[in-house]
Amino acid sequence: MTPAKQRGEYADNWKEISDQVKEDAGNRCVRCQHPHDPTSGHCLTTHHFDGDRGNNERWNLMALCQRCHLSVQGRVDPDVPLLMEPSDWIRPYIAGFYESGGGMPGPTYNLEQWIEKYPHDWPTWAPTPSKIF
Repeated sequence: MTPAKQRGEYADNWKEISDQVKEDAGNRCVRCQHPHDPTSGHCLTTHHFDGDRGNNERWNLMALCQRCHLSVQGRVDPDVPLLMEPSDWIRPYIAGFYESGGGMPGPTYNLEQWIEKYPHDWPTWAPTPSKIF
């Protein structure tokens, strides 16, 4: 996959938004679960999934350690349809992207099945069949 192109401007209250995203994630990376620990290279950041710094919808904001942020930003483009099942951790974000009208869902996308198979409580900010953006 090619990475999403960065565009848009950060909101004036970006620090507060970013801090809330990190707090919601328990100050851990949502991908690798490592806690915020800058000395080990796990400095917690907030990634805009669709590459638009001005899009602060909750489904678009991922608390990622710096290592995972660089990996995801450099390899994942949400506009490219999925051909395989995605990792559990990213499903709510992809669902939010698709249900808000972004991208074209691939053949593996099924919101109800993703919610059912999700190993944790499905996030309250993520779409559900009764709550589509």
